Order: sequence, then structure tokens, then C-alpha cells
Amino acid sequence: MLADKKTGSRGSLTWIGGTRPEMMKPSFLLLLAVAIALGSCARGQAEGLKKGFYKNSCPQAEETVRSIIWNHVSSNSELPAKLLRLFFHDCFVRGCDASILIESTSDNVAEKDAGPNLSLAGFDVIEEVKTALETACPGTVSCADIVALAARDSVSFQFNKLLWKVKTGRRDGTISRRSEALSDLPSPASNFSVLAGQFANKGLHVKDLVVLSGAHTIGVGHCNLFSQRLYNFTGQNAENDTDPSLDPTYAALLKTKCRSLADNTTTVEMDPGSSTDFDNHYYANLQEKKGLFVSDAALLTDQRSAKLVGKLLHPGDFFDDFKNSITRMGAIGVLTGTDGEIRNKCSVVNS
Repeated sequence: MLADKKTGSRGSLTWIGGTRPEMMKPSFLLLLAVAIALGSCARGQAEGLKKGFYKNSCPQAEETVRSIIWNHVSSNSELPAKLLRLFFHDCFVRGCDASILIESTSDNVAEKDAGPNLSLAGFDVIEEVKTALETACPGTVSCADIVALAARDSVSFQFNKLLWKVKTGRRDGTISRRSEALSDLPSPASNFSVLAGQFANKGLHVKDLVVLSGAHTIGVGHCNLFSQRLYNFTGQNAENDTDPSLDPTYAALLKTKCRSLADNTTTVEMDPGSSTDFDNHYYANLQEKKGLFVSDAALLTDQRSAKLVGKLLHPGDFFDDFKNSITRMGAIGVLTGTDGEIRNKCSVVNS
């Protein structure tokens, strides 16, 4: 769902809207059961993470990451969106285990080569950090932790302070499959129920969906990911077949940039006029019907998520909620203890 860029908290569940359990449909009860089970599993794994994990084994680890990332961002304002998207795409497939960084081999096509991941970037920066840390502390700092720290540090550069705390202790996975990326990554063309289901499958809530969608406040989107909204929304190839939920003036502007359904190279800002500033302007765009993707507009089609969009118009609420949601996301399916490995090179599993 975090498309190409310039790149309810976990705990007790409440009955949203006052619906009592005995009135719930079986399908919804099943979804709740799955979410509870996945949430409990995620909490157990996340217990292996802690602040300052490398305090003794590699004291300079986090400072090394921050120094290299801030140096790059100082000359490349597009990098935060790229690294934030890389983190999201990693965590939603097999958990936050750096499997997104693994290269394909002659007998396996990796996540990196799945369609939704072909426009990912920032791999070279992650590898630069890894090389520096291998020199300082060989075999100690995981690529998975580097991705998590790099995402935080790149977004934080704008503010000259760290926006959220990152617990570390992740280990690297050894499996990466394109098929899993194709099935697990949320699509920018998905409706609300599909998105909510995919987030629930990862132990995340509707609030996390709305808050993490706010990452679209930085970066760009490729035309082919939303141009059907401009030219063939009903699928009937009718004249002026534009998504009625899209602001007409904004749609006209987009048509001047994305001139056909076949355009898969042109990009446009997801948050016009503010695409390199990490702020809450995305939600103002949404309320003005200027969300770029179907998945953005979908947040206004559900009463719960639409209410959250209004709440996140307040900057303080957005920043507080974002740090909580991305922390929860960063704990999805983590490998800790003796699980997985510490890769010597992020793009290749150890032999």
C-alpha cells in the first residue's frame, strides 16, 4: 500500500460501534479470532526486542546507522520515502526479517523481484551501512535492524531529532519468495475491507491502517497504479470514465501528467506541494477527495477509518499515533534469539 515514493493499539479488543459479541456475524468473529491469535504470537516474538540491544556488543551501531543515513538524506530528500517504503514492504512479507533485501538465485525468485517491489530503492544505502557495521562489529548487527533504524532515521532528519524509539534484536531471515510478496503486500487498488483484512492478518488494527497510510505524505506514485481512476474506472472504456470519488479539478490535473493507462514511468507527488515534508497534510488531501490511490480514498468509505482521518488532521495526534503504529509494524513476525541468522551481506544468505 505504500506506493512508490520519493522516495486501535494491540492489547484488549473493544467492540467497535457498541456491537455486542452475540450479535456479530460468524465471519467477523473468525476475523477477530485470527487477529487475537496473531497479535498474541507477535507479542511473544516482540519480547525478544529491546531498546539498546547492541549497547554492549556494538555500542556504536545506532550512531553509525544514523550518521550514514543523515549524510545521504542531506543531499537526497527523496530517500526517507524510499527507506520507509522498504521497511513496510519487508515487514508485510514473512515479518521484519530483511527478506526484501535478498537477491534472486537460479533456483529461487525472491521478494525483491515481485512486481510491487520492482520500484523499491535504497538497497545500496542499507548495504553501505551493513559494510560499515561489519567492519566495526563483525557478525553482530542484523540487516533487519538496519532497515528498521534506517527508516526511522531518514524520516527524522527533517526534525533533527529521532521521532520514535526503535527496539532492536531482530535477526535475519533466510527465505525470500516472490509468490509471498504478491499475496501479502497490500495493493494501492484495494478497497477498505481487503485492506483491513490484510492488516488484521498481521496483527494490526484499523487505526494502524489509517495511521500508516499517512506515510503517503511523502513521495510519489507511478501513474499506472492509479490511472484507471482517471480513464477507465468502471472498466467499460466509457468516455470521461473517471472515479466520482476523486475531486474533478484534481483529476483534471492528474490527466495532464498521466496521459494514458499505459504510462508506467511517469510519477506524481502523492501529497502535492509537500511531498518531501513528513507531516499530516495527507489527511487534509483525503478530506478534499485528493487521495491518489483507491486505497487512500477507501479510508473514507468506512465510518471508523473516516473518523480517524478527521482526528489525524491534528499534527500532534498524527505524530503520536504514527510512532505507535510503526512500532507495532516493526514487531511483525520478528526473528529473535537463535532464530534466523545475522547475514554477512544483506543481499545474500550466509552459506
